Amino acid sequence: MEQNFTVLHGLKHLCEPPHYKVWLLDQFGVLHDGKNAYSGSIETLERIAGSGAQLIVISNSSRRAESTYRRLESLGFDPSLFSGVITSGELTHEYLQKRHDLWFAKLGRRCLHITWSERGSISLEGLDLEVVEDPHSADFILAHGTEAVGLENGGVRPASLDELEALLAICASKGISMIVANPDHVTVEARDLKVMPGTLGLKYENLGGHVQYMGKPYPVIYQAATAMTGVDFSDMIVVGDSLFHDIQGGAKNQIDSVFVAGGIHADELGIEEIGHQPMFDKLESLIKLKKIYPSYVIPMFK
Repeated sequence: MEQNFTVLHGLKHLCEPPHYKVWLLDQFGVLHDGKNAYSGSIETLERIAGSGAQLIVISNSSRRAESTYRRLESLGFDPSLFSGVITSGELTHEYLQKRHDLWFAKLGRRCLHITWSERGSISLEGLDLEVVEDPHSADFILAHGTEAVGLENGGVRPASLDELEALLAICASKGISMIVANPDHVTVEARDLKVMPGTLGLKYENLGGHVQYMGKPYPVIYQAATAMTGVDFSDMIVVGDSLFHDIQGGAKNQIDSVFVAGGIHADELGIEEIGHQPMFDKLESLIKLKKIYPSYVIPMFK
């Protein structure tokens, strides 16, 4: 991976010709914090779209793409600015429904569903799955969230992380696989960090279980972006606030990347207010520690 990066005050330089044909944009920590659009983000999208580039949201959200469109619109974004939305939840639904991938084709139909409660459970409609509450009866684990276990009657039972880990231990002893429909470890939610399904995936791997991740930084989501746009990776740029997911995803697929410092790594970088430039020594130390190198660094998406 390239070990040099350029610190920019904003994105203007990257929008000048010859500009990238496709911008792959993370949403949480880049465009908004889950509750409000970041200052300048809407105008920035309009400027980039006006240059003729395609804007694609690629998100590790465990929800369907249509849900992301609705959320963006509710936060003041114009959905017509985006050429498409690809979520890990949409890819998970597609692969479970079509079973066109050999690994998915071999899965059974009985799943232990780990989902959300306060955030709203993820629907499994159209997937021909049987939700089971007993981990001994499950063919595989499907992790959409970190707050609850799906019930056979369609409801959910709230569960703590400790309770979920106990279920994972039983499943690992059976040797069944786990699908993680959101590989994020944590996400920004109004400056707080919330545990996400990727954390459960790591715990399951530590228990010896096999995990299939359906989003960034894994190839499946970037392959979907090329299929959607018809554009090669060399003409794309990734923008995100997670070194492990967004920036590593770009590096592994040889796509240029922009690291937004004011997202989930803000505390590590000593950034007290969104939009402030990180101290270079802290930025360099964090990047070297993670061994994940962006092409560019900006304080915020502006």
